[in-house]
Amino acid sequence: MDRNSLRTKLIEALRAVIPIVCIVLAFCFTAAPVEADFMLTFLLGSVLLTLGLGLFTFGADASMTLIGTHIGSKLTASRKLGVILGISLLLGIIITVAEPDLQVLAQTVPHIDTLVLILIVAVGVGLFLMLAMFRILTGIKLKWLLLVSYTLVFVLAFFSDPAYLAIAFDSGGATTGPMTAPFIMSMGIGVAAIRSDSNAEADSFGLLALCSIGPILSVLILGFFYPGDIQQYVPAVFATYENTRDIAAAYLGGLVTYALEVALALAPIVIFFLIFQVFSLKMPRLPFVRILIGLVFTYLGLVLFLTGVNVGFSTLGTKLGTQLVSDTWMQLLAIAGAACMGWFVVAAEPAVHVLTKQVEEISAGTVSARVMQTSLSLAVAIAAGLSVWRIFAGVNILWILLPGYGIALALSFVVPQLFTAIAFDSGGVASGPMTATFMLPFAIGVCSAYGGNVITDAFGLVAMVAMTPLIVVQVVGLVARIRERAAIADLAETSDDYQVIELWEVE
Repeated sequence: MDRNSLRTKLIEALRAVIPIVCIVLAFCFTAAPVEADFMLTFLLGSVLLTLGLGLFTFGADASMTLIGTHIGSKLTASRKLGVILGISLLLGIIITVAEPDLQVLAQTVPHIDTLVLILIVAVGVGLFLMLAMFRILTGIKLKWLLLVSYTLVFVLAFFSDPAYLAIAFDSGGATTGPMTAPFIMSMGIGVAAIRSDSNAEADSFGLLALCSIGPILSVLILGFFYPGDIQQYVPAVFATYENTRDIAAAYLGGLVTYALEVALALAPIVIFFLIFQVFSLKMPRLPFVRILIGLVFTYLGLVLFLTGVNVGFSTLGTKLGTQLVSDTWMQLLAIAGAACMGWFVVAAEPAVHVLTKQVEEISAGTVSARVMQTSLSLAVAIAAGLSVWRIFAGVNILWILLPGYGIALALSFVVPQLFTAIAFDSGGVASGPMTATFMLPFAIGVCSAYGGNVITDAFGLVAMVAMTPLIVVQVVGLVARIRERAAIADLAETSDDYQVIELWEVE
């Protein structure tokens, strides 16, 4: 395995975690002091989360990305539409079950059984991955599928139980995390590679956009049938530790628990890959072994990640939120703190750096990576701040999401198709691991202490973070298009003013 790549992934994970740690420490030593055992547990959790995220992303790149590309190419080569769609459904389900963002979210939701929520979301991803593959093969315009799908989403949203509304939209953002995103995107690239038309590159994007819709619809539909009770929510009871031995015992217990859970989650993926390798892929021994080693890193990273998150990281996020609602000034500080965390979280998200460089290349430098990065940071900061403000104001999340998605869909008809696909993909990329692991627990802590309804007011933060990039990236694309047209007009005007006359010598 490439040691330099592993080092890079660990550094990226460290950059993603450090800003949150610094902000939390600043709060804990000033406005919201916490007990020493909470602080020590949080710091240990931060270490495990950093190691886990680094190992996980390294392993996913060495295994999930390659598996997705190989399977996508092999499926398309078969030219059998039924086989392609059927395997896409199966893969969408089994890859989503192992998504760490979804597991963290599902364990946070109080009134829906964790397994039920994970499975219903996984089915939604599988169905819309089928639709995404069908779009690539047929060349259907993404904007029409998005328009029809989100129209259906908001029609259902108006009639849905409020206890399921915010969670449904949060599920859409949480499913396109570090496990699902590289796998699905690489499948799209593999499938689109067989097309030679000019739209093939643009059509390889947009898979995450569609796969984010499936969970929203599935959870909204679940709300009409599932006997969950919003009254089941019980405010968090914080564990206390008498000494370091108790803290060590909590982490060791967490490691054992999540080692088993992650093994069960990854088993279907490994089994499917092995079967596909024997009967279809038939990869050479060395690449095959490298993928297996990558799966081992993925497993170890996911175990450490979930242990660090659930034992120490998320707990302090909730605890910190409860400290910041005592008066108006503290509430303003909570809003500002959420916005600040949103800015730094997305700025340090590794997948966002890939996205910004990609846009810079596609626009031939018209839209720089720095402009994209700043725009996304601003968008997510606004989303995080609005999410906490919504807790104090009691505003229904539908009245924020409806106009937001309306603007995003309207922009899809005036910006280049490629920017629309990247924008809707970026929504899932921006709502990465740190949003579900710390920012959402922070909002839950604020809402619990304020006396609000956690289910309807605190949940929805992931959805807000996933929505704002849809608008920002398309606006950036629209500005790039306007500048490009202006440059062409200036060039045409210059050509008219300065005629080039060639004098030919007559012999």
